[in-house]
Formats: sequence, C-alpha cells, structure tokens
Amino acid sequence: MTRKILITGATDGLGRATAAALAKQGHEIIAHGRNAQKLDALKAEVGANISTVQADMSDLAQVARMGRALVKAHDRIDVVINNAGVFKTSQPRLGDGMDVRFVVNTFAPALLSNLLLPIVPRAGRLVHLSSAAQAPVDLDAMTGTRQLQDMEAYAQSKLALTMWSQDFASKHPDGPVSVAVNPGSLLATRMVREGFGTSGNDLNIGVDILTRAALSDEFAKASGKYFDNDSGRFAPPHADAANAAKVARVIAVIEAQMAN
Repeated sequence: MTRKILITGATDGLGRATAAALAKQGHEIIAHGRNAQKLDALKAEVGANISTVQADMSDLAQVARMGRALVKAHDRIDVVINNAGVFKTSQPRLGDGMDVRFVVNTFAPALLSNLLLPIVPRAGRLVHLSSAAQAPVDLDAMTGTRQLQDMEAYAQSKLALTMWSQDFASKHPDGPVSVAVNPGSLLATRMVREGFGTSGNDLNIGVDILTRAALSDEFAKASGKYFDNDSGRFAPPHADAANAAKVARVIAVIEAQMAN
C-alpha cells in the first residue's frame, strides 16, 4: 500500500536520500526545503511521485504558513518525517535572540506536527529525528536568554524534541504514532562533514531506519518511544525524559513558542 509522506529537509543528506528511496518504492513524497533551486533539482532527479513545498524552518511564521497550506492542499498525509535540523552555523542566534537549533530542531517540528494533525490519520505516523547526542535542557537557552556552544544547543534541542514526541504520544493515545529516532551517529551528511570533519558512515543506515519507522509493523505500536539505531533497538532516551517535572517545563516552553 502506497503512502503519502512529507519529509522536511529533503534537499540534502539523509532527507534527500530517504525521499529518493521512498519515491522509488512508489510512495507519494512531499519534499520540503528552503531553497527553491535545490527543490527543483530534487524533483528533476527523482521524477515521478514527488511534489515540493518551501519554507525556512528557522522562521516559525513560515512553518505555520506551510502547515496551513498543506492542510488545504491535501486530504491526508500518512507519514511526517521531521528530518530538518541544524548543528553548526555561522549565525546561531536569530534576530529575536533565539537559538536557531531550538527553533529548527524542536519548535518547528512540534508546530508543523500539530498543524498537520487534521489530515494525519490515526494510523499515521510522526517520525522525529532525534540523536544519540542528548543533554539536559537549559530553559533559559530554549527561550533565548542564554547562549550555548554548538554541541550543547544541538544535544539539548534533540532531547527537547524527544520529550515532546513522548508527551504528544501520551496526549494522543489513539494515534497517530509519534516516535523519536536516532538514525545513526555520524552518517555521511553535510552536517557531519561540517561539524566533525569526517566523511561519515553509510547514509543508507539512516535511510533504512527511517523507512522502517515510517512504514514497518515494528513501529506501529511504538508511540512515545525512542529508537536508537546505534544499538538497533528501542531504548531509554536521556534520563531527564523520565522526569515528569522536567518534561513538563520543557513542554511548556515549546507550547508557548508554538502559540506565538
């Protein structure tokens, strides 16, 4: 059975490879990117079964417009793969002082997922790209009043998203499935090359697990869980994700940002 699948950050790296692989399987892909030329190039390369949407994920107003436009344009989206992410950047702080890692890696996927709920079936799936790099979340950094180093911000933003995925699952017990996935450490992406100076591991490691998370039966009842592809299993995320008080404080900040 073919699925309609939205992939954010689909013009480079893991997102692009996953979009191409799923389109080749016959699924209908909605590929998101922020660069129109890259989106056109992706569409020309993949050919059939792909449409594109454009938005800058560091601008939540653009994310909101994209989400509303998708709801108007589609009667359903079966799977959302929240892949877009930022690690190192020459401009880590946005004009309003917010750290771009929290905006792109945490707030944007949470906002987009919520906006798309009316057209994601209960049997559908929200797949959120997490990471093996997770660290206790500094609420001041989340709200832009304290600046962090690149790895600190990245690791905290990924734990915050993992917490949000877990919280979403608890609030939507009848679906859709919401699962956080570490696709594999140091895969061969531009993020890894620029951040760590290494060519990285086989990108197909990540493509395979995202395909499984999107489509396979093993993830059908995985809502609220975290899959660590480094160990190849569902595993506990950072211990803070089991601390109800800490999770509640992080979720409150995310919800406040989505409401702005």
